[in-house]
Amino acid sequence: MTEPSDVHATRAAYNTVAVDYAELLRNELHTKPYDRAMLGTFAELVQSSGGEAVADIGCGPGRITAHLRSLGLAAFGIDLSPEMVAVARRDHPSLQFSEGSMEALELADGTLDGIVAWYSIIHTPPARLPRVFGEFHRTLLDGGLLLLAFQAGDEPRHLGFAYGHEIDLDAYRLPPDHISELLLQAGLVVEAQLLREPDDRYEKTPQAYLLARKPARKPATA
Repeated sequence: MTEPSDVHATRAAYNTVAVDYAELLRNELHTKPYDRAMLGTFAELVQSSGGEAVADIGCGPGRITAHLRSLGLAAFGIDLSPEMVAVARRDHPSLQFSEGSMEALELADGTLDGIVAWYSIIHTPPARLPRVFGEFHRTLLDGGLLLLAFQAGDEPRHLGFAYGHEIDLDAYRLPPDHISELLLQAGLVVEAQLLREPDDRYEKTPQAYLLARKPARKPATA
């Protein structure tokens, strides 16, 4: 099967910037109280249901994976870019990282208590997001949680230079209400959402966070 051109471009871009991206964002969570709050809420909810197995999909250099592990979750990371995976393994040698695509996860059905996709759906053309969300639904256990973070908006952007490197990469700002509807169509129900204003130091658009759940199946009646 031929790989979509955008997937190839995303992998190539993140291979190029991997080392500098990791260094620039290494301590970013320290200055992001809303981010820590959403991740902490996600971790608490997963643990309150007795779960711990969480996949960080589009994990990049593993900083969010490591934070989730520090919150007590059995977190592991998956990323499209082999260079990002290499950096993640270097920086977090005790954690598990592997290459993979969020559109075709090499995970069995119903094996995850939670999924985090932290700014990682933004390079997938919106027309293919239902496939991504279908994979999230497939791999979550009944009652499992999904946490998304993305830039809010309704327009594509082309990135020709980022993290000190020339790249060729498309990114999509996404309307939270539309993403909520796509999640519902995939069988995932949004339980909470946060839309915060941009930090004027380095953000240009509002930032969106959605917390959704795969509903538990109702017990069969006699």
